Amino acid sequence: MSTLNILTDTTPEPRQRLPKWLKRPLPEPGMAFTSNVIDDLKLVTVCESAKCPNRTECWSHKTATLMILGNVCTRPCGFCSIAKGKTETVQLDEPERVAEAAVRLGLEHVVITSVTRDDLPDGGAEHFYNCILAIRARMDADIEVLTPDFRGDRKAIQRVIEAHPDVFNHNTETVPRLYHRVRRNAVYQRTLDLLLQVKETDPTIVTKSGIMLGLGETREEVLEVCADLRAVGCDMITIGQYLQPTPQNLPVERFLPPEEFDEVGDQVRAMGFKLVASGPFVRSSYNAGEMASVLGKDS
Repeated sequence: MSTLNILTDTTPEPRQRLPKWLKRPLPEPGMAFTSNVIDDLKLVTVCESAKCPNRTECWSHKTATLMILGNVCTRPCGFCSIAKGKTETVQLDEPERVAEAAVRLGLEHVVITSVTRDDLPDGGAEHFYNCILAIRARMDADIEVLTPDFRGDRKAIQRVIEAHPDVFNHNTETVPRLYHRVRRNAVYQRTLDLLLQVKETDPTIVTKSGIMLGLGETREEVLEVCADLRAVGCDMITIGQYLQPTPQNLPVERFLPPEEFDEVGDQVRAMGFKLVASGPFVRSSYNAGEMASVLGKDS
């Protein structure tokens, strides 16, 4: 079986020039509309905070992934550009502003994520619950949550499940061997346990996870992670290229060509996932509505 290259030298290297297949489209008129809605309602998006390469395309189509619970994270993940440090006070009116944004943007599939808030007793689970209910009170839309692991607190996870999101997403991000530098303070088994709890508690909720490639993992490790996810009933998986958001983040060790993503995707589909998205620009929330729509048609 072929493998993804592993670099043993951990010395930071200059940022590599992006290959031609990683160029993105120019903004369209809808981008300004989306930006104005976000600014007017004083909301935060992971699109901006995490420097997502798909922001121009998504915002031009009047869609965005709303990030709740502030813009400062308590976890020092090596891949993420979101600020770390002193967290912000939870804004109790945020659920209503999130719902208003979903209405103004005309979203049919609303994606809500958050920073990790290990400083909160429930990790922010109640705030997720309130956001889901606020959207449901205003509109008939599918709701997808992309949550942190809540430190494995089953009561906190249960609270989010009780709001019955249509899709419950929690990312694996990378392979277990790389957690110590890519996803510090996270536990691989905790991620699997969260997804299993969701599926065992409410089998009607679609479960989803995502992994980044290009950080030094091997093909075998990637397939092992996907097999573990399938074993806990994970329905959907996204597989994309890691891109270094700032010079302070981990460097890209390898840019995989699109055809290699196709190969990986085919191997993962054979495991029985209901939907697999694999490609350089695939992200957890990118085209999330289209993914969920396809899954709904196939169910």
